[in-house]
Amino acid sequence: MSSTAAQRRGGELAIVLHTHMPYVEGYGTWPFGEEWLWEAIATCYLPLLDVLARAPITLSLTPVLCDQLEAPGAMERCVTFLREVRKESHRRDIEAFRASAQPKLVAELERSAAQYAAAADRLEDLGDDLLAAFAPYVSWTSAATHAVLPLLATDAGAAMQVQTGIASHRRRFGNWHGGFWLPECAHAPWLDPLLEESGARATCVELTEMFGLGSPRHLHPLVSDDGPVLWPIDRQTMSLVWSEAGYPAAPDYRDYHGLTFHQHHAWCNEGTPYDHAVAMAMVREHAADFVRHVGERVRDGGVCVCPLDTELLGHWWYEGVDWLREVIEECARQGLGLTTLDDALATHEPEPAPEHLPTTSWGESGDLSTWSGPAVADLAWQARSAELRTIAAGTDAPVRAVRELLALQASDWAFQAARGGAGEYPRERAAGHLRALDQALAGAVSDGAVRNLAPDLCGRLY
Repeated sequence: MSSTAAQRRGGELAIVLHTHMPYVEGYGTWPFGEEWLWEAIATCYLPLLDVLARAPITLSLTPVLCDQLEAPGAMERCVTFLREVRKESHRRDIEAFRASAQPKLVAELERSAAQYAAAADRLEDLGDDLLAAFAPYVSWTSAATHAVLPLLATDAGAAMQVQTGIASHRRRFGNWHGGFWLPECAHAPWLDPLLEESGARATCVELTEMFGLGSPRHLHPLVSDDGPVLWPIDRQTMSLVWSEAGYPAAPDYRDYHGLTFHQHHAWCNEGTPYDHAVAMAMVREHAADFVRHVGERVRDGGVCVCPLDTELLGHWWYEGVDWLREVIEECARQGLGLTTLDDALATHEPEPAPEHLPTTSWGESGDLSTWSGPAVADLAWQARSAELRTIAAGTDAPVRAVRELLALQASDWAFQAARGGAGEYPRERAAGHLRALDQALAGAVSDGAVRNLAPDLCGRLY
């Protein structure tokens, strides 16, 4: 995008893709074990590679996701899943719908089967090194295992999450300009000096409740004396995509929840057989609508920061990667500038941050209740208590105990338990990590279950 085009529309759009998967490698199968990761690779990560080179996008990969993509044998198991399990499950569904004379569903499942086969081909073409394929585009890092940092019990625990995440990024991707994604966008002012000390120059924060939905104050970076630049996310823009009435809920898009007997998607949101051509027409319509809204939003200048979980695109919202590609093309057509947050720091002078910023997140109600409210308070207290026990052991704490602590601190278990859509899996995972942590502190020999987690441990303990 030329600078004159950006000036013509006044401001710029910064799309921030936060890419994350909890540590599922080696922890069960469908639907919440490691096959969850294989699905994300096939439907989101591989298709996204074709889009990232088209425009400046701020991309983070969490260290815990990278740990799994780097794990020995992981990509080979993914290819096996795509070539064998998904091939056979499609075949069985196709056979059943053909027998019941439903040709539209047969055609859609044949198209879907071909996409999984193509994903396996692509992964093999990459030499099973998906992480290397992402390397040119990854600019931001995050906490080691996606802990909600304001909920941690100690500075040492928070420092270990932050510093391990930064060390992981530097080893894998080299150059880093200081972009740090706060897990769940959870920010508290006391974190700022810790982030600054660790080298973080910029992060994203949710200030909708403080500034008001649609306020122009969301379009300008903030800075205090204590820490990194804070980029307010623009909830008004995000909600066009990420809300109950957002684009993915449109009737012609593929329904994520309606499943065939063998766990495939063959219907659209209104309940009829999915028609890919019709959905692509809606993608183009929604991309144009999105860019128009953003153009109006930044008419008088500023940066509209629109962060999305990467897995929303392709995995949860099947047409999401196509929508992103169309948004990039539409920005060129409508003259809207695209920027990364790293680049925007060079051209947008931060304003003084308000005093007494509240603790916020992009979770429900804009606070930390999704990860610490009554439904999951036990998980929050278990993790904090385990952190205190591990920190108390100091440098005598076994590496296995520290890794189990990091796994226990992941935001995903409380989130899944609070939402109630993952059965007993999140609580079973949390209980297992807590049990293994205490066994390690008691001197038990490691069975290697988290051997591939957090290979770049550092902080005040290490």
